[in-house]
Amino acid sequence: VGSTRTVYGVTHGVNGCGKASFSSCNPKVCIVGSGPAGFYTAQHLIKVHCVVDIFERLPIPFGLVRFGVAPDHPEVKNVINTFTQTAKHPRCNFYGHVNVGKDVSIEELRQAYHAVVLSYGAEGNRRMGVPGEDLTGVYSAKDFVGWYNGLPSCQELSPDLSCETAVILGQGNVALDVARVLLSPIDILKSTDITQPALEALAKSQVQRVLIVGRRGPMQVACTIKELREMVNLPGTRPEMVAADFDGVTAALKDLPRPRKRLTELMLKAALENPGEKEQERRNKASRIWGLRFFRSPIEVLADPNHSRTAGIRLAVNRLEGSGEGACAVLTGEVEDVTCGLVISSIGYKSLPIDPLVPFEPRKAIVPNTMGRVHQATGLYCSGWLKTGPTGVIATTMNNSFDTARSLVEDMNSGNLDVSSAKPGSQIVSALLEKRGVKPVTFSDWEKIDNVEMRRGEAKGKPREKILTVDEMLQVARA
Repeated sequence: VGSTRTVYGVTHGVNGCGKASFSSCNPKVCIVGSGPAGFYTAQHLIKVHCVVDIFERLPIPFGLVRFGVAPDHPEVKNVINTFTQTAKHPRCNFYGHVNVGKDVSIEELRQAYHAVVLSYGAEGNRRMGVPGEDLTGVYSAKDFVGWYNGLPSCQELSPDLSCETAVILGQGNVALDVARVLLSPIDILKSTDITQPALEALAKSQVQRVLIVGRRGPMQVACTIKELREMVNLPGTRPEMVAADFDGVTAALKDLPRPRKRLTELMLKAALENPGEKEQERRNKASRIWGLRFFRSPIEVLADPNHSRTAGIRLAVNRLEGSGEGACAVLTGEVEDVTCGLVISSIGYKSLPIDPLVPFEPRKAIVPNTMGRVHQATGLYCSGWLKTGPTGVIATTMNNSFDTARSLVEDMNSGNLDVSSAKPGSQIVSALLEKRGVKPVTFSDWEKIDNVEMRRGEAKGKPREKILTVDEMLQVARA
C-alpha cells in the first residue's frame, strides 16, 4: 500500500492521543454504504490500522451483491465470504438500519471521524424521457431486478407478465440478466435464491418473446461474452435476429480487440450461421424466443385503447456515424412500432445526492472527485458508482475502491489529512443515534437474519429464502 510504513511508523508529536504514532491512535474512518465499494474500501483501510465503521440504510449488508447479481449467478456472490471476514475484523464495525442524511448528518460524521467515505452507490433510475413511460407495464430494470432479488422497496412492484412480448431497452449485462430470468425454465430458477413471489409470478408468466434493443450496432453492445453465451445456450429458447443488422460486421472483425471480437463472433454465429443438426433440433423444440435488435431508440411507449396500460413501443430507426466504441447513433427519420405489453428500461442506474453540503454533479450523477477525493471537501472521499458512474463489474469496483483507500492513506501520510488529534468516532455517533431513537443492527444481528434465510431456503431446496420486509428483518435481528 503506497508508503504504509509511515502510516504506523511516524510520530505525530503530542496530540489528542498523547505522544503517539498512528498505531496507538488509529485513524477513524466512516464509510457510508455496505455494498462492494464500501467493503473493498474498508478491507484496504483495515490493513493500514484504521478503525472503520460502516453505516448502511438497510438492516442487511452487501448492497448490489445481494440485490443486483442475478439469482442464477451464485458464484459471483462468493465475495460475500470476503466481506464477512472484513466485517468481523476487530477494527471494523457494521451499523445497519441507519439512514445517513436523516438519522445522522454528513457534518456530524465529519466531526466524529478523521475521514468519511461515501460509497452508497446508485439507487436512482435514469428516465427514458419519452411519452408514455409512466404507463402500467413499464418498469426500470433496477426495480425489476430489485423485485426478483428481494429488495424491500421493490416488493410492491408485482409486474404484469400476462403479455406475449417484452421489450428491454439497453444491451448491457443487466438487460441480459432480465431477459434470462424472464425466459428461464422455472426448474432452473427454483433452485436459486430468487424470491418466492417472483418465482410464483414467473411460473404463471405468458412472456414468450423478449427483444433486447440498443440504439447502436452489434459492435457497440455493452454486455460481456459470458452473459451472451448464457442467452445463446438458455434451455427452451432460440435466437431471432435481423440479418441486415450485421451488414459489414464480418469484414470489420479482424480489426477488433480480442474480447470484442469473440463477443461479435458469437453474435454472428447466433444470427447468421446455419445451426448444426443437434442445435437445430434444440431450436425446433424451443417455445420461447429472444433477439437483439440494433439501431433503435425509444420515442414513445404506446398505450392500449383505454390509455390504461402499455400496448407497444415506437422506436426511431438510427444509423451510425463513426465506427467502433465512439460511433454515434443518428436518427434517420424512420420509425417502427413493436407490439408488446411489457417494457423494461435498462439504460442505467444513477446516484442521488445525499446532503446539500456534499458537492454533486447532477448531469453525470456523481460526486465530483479526483482519485476519490471529493472536491472542495477535505476529509471527504467517495468510491464505487458514486465516484465513477454506474459502470463495470464487481472487480472494477474493487480496483476503484482500493484507489480511493490509497488516496486517503496518502493524505494521512502527507499531512493533507490531519490525523494528529483524537476523534470520538462511533462513541459520539452511537450516543446521537440513541438520543434520536435509532437502534442500529449489528453484524451479529445480520447473522441471525442470514441463518433464518438459509434455514428457510434449505427447506425448499434453495440456497436461501430472502426476508422481504425491513420490519421482519428487524424482528429476526432483535429476537
